[in-house]
Amino acid sequence: MHALLKIFLLCGVLASGWAQALQVSATRLWPSPDYTRITLEAAQPVAHKYFTLSNPERLVIDLEGVEAGVALDALVAQLSADDPYIGAIRVGINRPGVMRVVLDLKTAVRPSVFQLQPLAEYGHRLVIDLYPDQATHSASSPAVLPQPAMAELKPARPGVPQYARLVIVAIDAGHGGEDPGAIGAKGSYEKHITLALAKKLKQKIDAQENMRAVLVRDGDYFVPLAQRVTKARALKADLFLSIHADAFIKPHARGSSVFALSENGATSVAARWLAKKENEADLVGGVNIDVKDPFLKRTLIDLSQTATINDSLKLGNAVLKEIGGVNTLHKAQVEQAGFAVLKAPDIPSILIETAFISNPEEERRLNDSAYQNQLVDAIVVGVRNYFDKHPLGGPSRLTLNP
Repeated sequence: MHALLKIFLLCGVLASGWAQALQVSATRLWPSPDYTRITLEAAQPVAHKYFTLSNPERLVIDLEGVEAGVALDALVAQLSADDPYIGAIRVGINRPGVMRVVLDLKTAVRPSVFQLQPLAEYGHRLVIDLYPDQATHSASSPAVLPQPAMAELKPARPGVPQYARLVIVAIDAGHGGEDPGAIGAKGSYEKHITLALAKKLKQKIDAQENMRAVLVRDGDYFVPLAQRVTKARALKADLFLSIHADAFIKPHARGSSVFALSENGATSVAARWLAKKENEADLVGGVNIDVKDPFLKRTLIDLSQTATINDSLKLGNAVLKEIGGVNTLHKAQVEQAGFAVLKAPDIPSILIETAFISNPEEERRLNDSAYQNQLVDAIVVGVRNYFDKHPLGGPSRLTLNP
């Protein structure tokens, strides 16, 4: 009887251990020029430890209480040869109760590993971000574009306004990576629509006299809202255009809108609601809240930027007028609210809601190449009209010291 009790208790312990074993339900890998992100999703928080090794460079992540599964195996297959930081991924049992993930690195990295609570369609997420380990390199500050000398500008054409220097336009494709944005009735992802529009818009702007566009993101990866602003400032952009495709709980909502930053609250309940929704992108995309950005804090701490906001309103009105010739306007005037992505203190910035992706007809049009071309053509005309009335001076825009 005593022996039977021992066997019974042992079986109970083993059964308890099996019940506690956790399986990763999904894995995602998001390479980008600035950093590579790996996301491990599970029904419960994943206990973990990590460390780096040199010669060769490796990052080791030990997942405690996690068992092998299809999702972990799929992580290896997601790696592409052109990933800027990861050369290979190896997954296997290191010791009882511990799954080990080894990242063979192409270069030394600065890892950021953190947990995210369940949100939207996601469960618990363990996020591994790999940034380049260079003291002089900032993942949020790409190289500044060279400003050409006056002699390098294109020859003047009759009837074409000439600018004192190259005009830099930062184009921000909303959402990306872990953050899909709104999803249309037919399954279209806002993040894909905005990137397609942003790339077309860049091509159109680059074809203009003395203008050049730079994409804040050029692929399917997540960029935190603050870093979008910081990137635009590092590029010494003269304008910041954030491209989005709105959604509403009812499918009949339709039309295009343009928004600017507000110092004194939102101009409507709808604008306040939209700003709140767009500002939650960091929660969905995943930001390590333990990491502070002192550069951003100093440059954005004083939002008494009346002149910049006034310029943003002028830009917004010029763009809204042209968009109205392509699509119905949801609002006939530029609205304002506290959009985090519009808070550059010295760059006129607008957010363009191109259409309602939640409206089946507008979702179809947003996926149509011809309509996309019409839309970006209208935005370009609006930008040019703004500069025709408000030409730039000779020197490049001044930036605040970090």
